[in-house]
This record gives sequence, structure tokens and C-alpha cells, in this order.
Amino acid sequence: MNHSQKDALSKLMKYCAYQERCFAEVEMKLASLGLYDDEAGEVIIELSRSGFLDEERFARAFVRGKFRFKKWGRRKIANELRQKKISEHCMERGFGEIDEADYENTLRELAETYWAKLRGEKNVWVKRKKTGSYLLQKGYEPELINMLLKELAEV
Repeated sequence: MNHSQKDALSKLMKYCAYQERCFAEVEMKLASLGLYDDEAGEVIIELSRSGFLDEERFARAFVRGKFRFKKWGRRKIANELRQKKISEHCMERGFGEIDEADYENTLRELAETYWAKLRGEKNVWVKRKKTGSYLLQKGYEPELINMLLKELAEV
């Protein structure tokens, strides 16, 4: 490794230690430091070898964080992970971090809260459409949303 690679490795160790990073983020950081192709590849290999960079660990942390704190659904999380070039295998492992009961409870809580906000709206179909759009935007599956909206409309 040349001097600039050693400097970049040192900076990227700190960068990766601060929070989980994916390969795409590290590649962008390396490019901003002026390293490309083989030089960047050597730094990435060293980061992986020394445990600073792990795609599966990143996927697990990303899924956990976006679900727990932003209350995103699987579809939105999956789209974000695809943009970060995370493999399907790692995405599946990441989704293992979501407990199915928690997922359904979170969806229900979001739906009920949004539905309650629309209490001034008398037309049930308008309430269903607005609540459904909100939940789709959060990344939840249409099948789950439709079942829940039917329940809410009956109450």
C-alpha cells in the first residue's frame, strides 16, 4: 500500500467505526479521497479483512434502525438497500431482524394513528384512500394495508 492508501485506510477505519457502512458508501468516500479502482479495492479488502466493513452486518443494522426508528415497511427498506447495492442474501438476513408480531403491531399503530387524525373526514372511502397512501409511502405491503383498512372502516 502506498502512502495515500494508508492515509485513506486510517480515515476509513474511523469512518466505518463511527457507524455501519456499506461498500457503496465506502467506495464514494474513497473516490472523494482520490482513490479509484485497484487502489480503492485494496483498501476495501483490508477494511473487510479487519472487520470494519461487513455487508450482512450493515444490512442487519440498517433494517433494525429504519424499522424501529422511522417505522419503515419492508418494501421501502428493500428499495433503499437495493440502491446501496446490498445483495439479496444480505437483505434476507437483514429482514430476519424484524419480528413479525412487531411488524404487524407497528403497521396497526401507524394506521390507527393516521386514521384518528382524519376524524373530521366523514367519507370512509376518502379516509381509507388517505390512510392507505400514507402506509404505502411508509413501505408497507398492499395486502397487509388492505386487510387493516377493512377492519378500520368497520369500526
